[in-house]
Amino acid sequence: MNVKFNEQGLITAVVQDAQSKEVLTVSYMNEESLKKTIETNETWFYSRSRQELWHKGATSGNTQKVVSIKTDCDQDALVIEVVPAGPACHNGTTSCFTESLVENERPGTVAILPQLVEVIKQREIDMPEGAYTTYLFDKGIDKICKKVGEEATEVVIGAKNRDKEEVKWESADLLYHLLVLLQEQKVDVYEVLDVLQKRHEGKKQ
Repeated sequence: MNVKFNEQGLITAVVQDAQSKEVLTVSYMNEESLKKTIETNETWFYSRSRQELWHKGATSGNTQKVVSIKTDCDQDALVIEVVPAGPACHNGTTSCFTESLVENERPGTVAILPQLVEVIKQREIDMPEGAYTTYLFDKGIDKICKKVGEEATEVVIGAKNRDKEEVKWESADLLYHLLVLLQEQKVDVYEVLDVLQKRHEGKKQ
């Protein structure tokens, strides 16, 4: 393997959600755990405290399906993209990185997409009184479809008027209502993204 282990025979492994790009955890691998990760397509690590291999999710069921493994420019650290079957942290959180030392204003990123998807899913389960998403699910598919159509029209009008602010706001409304529609239809947004990915790869071939 074209990687560099340190004097303890270990290499740092940064585990990242392949879909949301969120960093889930940082662990260590030795040569054997890296081989088992590649062979099984699930993450295996080396515990420095117990001095043994451990298979992520072996007891909890929260396994991590490997999508890709990349090295840095010095080949002494790994980034492993995974599709997690559950929380990465032993505390039950999606990521081990939950505490902020600094939290400044940040630009919008695609990371908001999985967060919004989860909120919409939970709204459909809990149906909290007074929430707009609850109202949409309560009214049903006809209302949701009507809102998607209305917001799409508003985007077109904003574009025709060359009004960038209107296009931004109405596009956000359209995306939100489309996500609600996908949830009502039980179509995972990542299935849609997968179609886009395959189309993109097809054009490159």
